[in-house]
Amino acid sequence: MLKGLDPLLTPDLLYTLARMGHGDTIAIVDRNFPAHSVNDRVIRLDGTDVVSAGRAVLGLLPLDTFVPEPVARMGVGDATAEPPVQTDFIAAAEEASGRPVAVETVERHAFYARARSAFAVVITGEDRPYGCFLLTKGVLPEFSPER
Repeated sequence: MLKGLDPLLTPDLLYTLARMGHGDTIAIVDRNFPAHSVNDRVIRLDGTDVVSAGRAVLGLLPLDTFVPEPVARMGVGDATAEPPVQTDFIAAAEEASGRPVAVETVERHAFYARARSAFAVVITGEDRPYGCFLLTKGVLPEFSPER
């Protein structure tokens, strides 16, 4: 047991996050997403929703500041439509980052392709559709040699 970690951060998920490098992406998706079809590295968090999983991951994972949009969301058809699950996730990402976060909208099939090349896919028990996101890992500037 470790102190101070969200219980959603399973050993497999912690290991995955630690292995990721700057610029790697991780997908956090709803229960409808074809996770096992698009990626061999799948971590199941069936007992939770996508926002809680995102909050736990983003408690440890810094978002990339070198890319214009470190968060991507699955498009719903109308690229301007933002379902409540996406609004909730984006709010959690901004809270964890302590700043506004730019979000890219990615068409569904293009999202599948990008999830295929993601470092891993975390599938949740989220029952709201279009609860699918890609997060790009950044660096921890407070640990840079310049400081």
